[in-house]
Amino acid sequence: MKGSELPPYWKNADRDFRGTGLWLDETAIDWIERAAAAKPDQTAIAGGGAAITFAELNAKIDDLAGGFTAMGLGHGDVIAIQLPNTAEFILSFLAITRIGGVMQTIHLPYRAAELEGLLAHSGARAVICLARFKDYPLAEVHVGLKDKLAHLDHVFALGEPTEGAVSYSDLFGTGTAPPSRRPSPDDPHVILYTSGTTSSPKGVAVSAHPFGSNARHSVKEFQISDDDVILSPAPFSHLYGLFSLQIGLCAGVTTYVLPAFTPPDFVAAVAEGQASVLFTGPAHHAACQKAGLYEGADLSSVRLVICSGSSCPSDLAEYVDGQLPGGQFLQLWGMTELQAGTYNRPGDSPRNRYDTVGLVTPGNEICVVGDDGARLGTGEEGELQIRGSSVFPGYYNNIEANDQSFTDGWFHTGDLATIDGDGYLRITGRTKDVINRGGVKFNPADVEALIGKMDDVAICAIVPMKDSVLGERACVFVQPAAGADVSLETITAFLDANQMAKNKWPEHLELVESFPLTPTNKVMKGRLKPAGG
Repeated sequence: MKGSELPPYWKNADRDFRGTGLWLDETAIDWIERAAAAKPDQTAIAGGGAAITFAELNAKIDDLAGGFTAMGLGHGDVIAIQLPNTAEFILSFLAITRIGGVMQTIHLPYRAAELEGLLAHSGARAVICLARFKDYPLAEVHVGLKDKLAHLDHVFALGEPTEGAVSYSDLFGTGTAPPSRRPSPDDPHVILYTSGTTSSPKGVAVSAHPFGSNARHSVKEFQISDDDVILSPAPFSHLYGLFSLQIGLCAGVTTYVLPAFTPPDFVAAVAEGQASVLFTGPAHHAACQKAGLYEGADLSSVRLVICSGSSCPSDLAEYVDGQLPGGQFLQLWGMTELQAGTYNRPGDSPRNRYDTVGLVTPGNEICVVGDDGARLGTGEEGELQIRGSSVFPGYYNNIEANDQSFTDGWFHTGDLATIDGDGYLRITGRTKDVINRGGVKFNPADVEALIGKMDDVAICAIVPMKDSVLGERACVFVQPAAGADVSLETITAFLDANQMAKNKWPEHLELVESFPLTPTNKVMKGRLKPAGG
């Protein structure tokens, strides 16, 4: 990704927002140096056994950056991180930025089959990983990939010694100075891969401008102050978790890390860290609600709960909001390709916070279009498109995907949505989820939501299956609740009792022990293949 290897769209002139004030000439390194100078003793990272001030963090960044330099890593080099939400992840991200490198995130559960393809596509020169994740020898697997990937030179491992890997701790104290060249916000900065819920993952490569500016504006929109403590159970390897991290770094406030989510650990971390801003997903709250953990929990410090990652049922939103003695529940819609696209603001009405994903973020525009590409009116459902200062410039090394994803600067999100008269966005489904049954199209999202309320259903998802007569029919995949017996007849009887239109009922059932899920617990529908469909 160095120099002349930059894809041509990276410096696309019509995506330059510097003259508007939307983009500033700064990186995360500037944020840290500013905080270290203004409030050196302010805690930057807490939780997970860490307690690091901004002054200490600033010094550690230079130390680790010097270690990367000593290993021959520098400007434009891709360094992959496969770590949990820990101080080491944050420090590695910032040190990579310090040398002008490119951070590639890799989700912690990924194994050899995913790792080889992702590292091959990015051209990563180094990987920072755990020596072992649960019972899987991550570092050993990465070392083995060095023989297959000529560009992969280094594996830096945290934990037990691994032959062929360098201990992460050995990167500190080398005595090598970090580069004299300061990182530029125009440099290649991060490359992330979409979760691939409907197709193969695609690389999203951006400079510091789009996502950094999006985080900076969000500091103001969420009214982040020096007293706030930010906690995200969403992984930093996912853009939503990374977004929360960048907000904390930009604002110069404490980030409280939670290395692994379990409902009890999450609730305990909120109380122990006196977290005030939580970046969460519906699955986190559903698990805590089911376990009864919010009743009696100390949530007195919580000012904002921001929820994203998948559709949040309004009754769940209202429930969580009701558990906050002094806080508000907000929703957010975003994608790897644009970070935060819309969100509720503090002070929005309860109904807007429960039923919508808010208003567009600063510097961006949204619209809804029909099948013919024409803009639709207020309340009309169509495909959501977005353009603006946080939208990525294009998929890395994927011209075909770029040609299909943009029209006159507007990015096709693939989400179905409506926009009301006040500009509030409602996500209603995915275009690829729409089922065309005999020429009559319908969105199965409301059917899924209703089936999901059945006591015998743990998780469900509806996908189209081929039909020789009607073209497509609806197939429902169900993971039954423990000990439950689910049949197509019980499902359709439930839909009938709840007055769901019969043409939207699923006509085939597939029972599964578990679903393929993204790191934010969205069902990967592209991997659901109906038998004979």
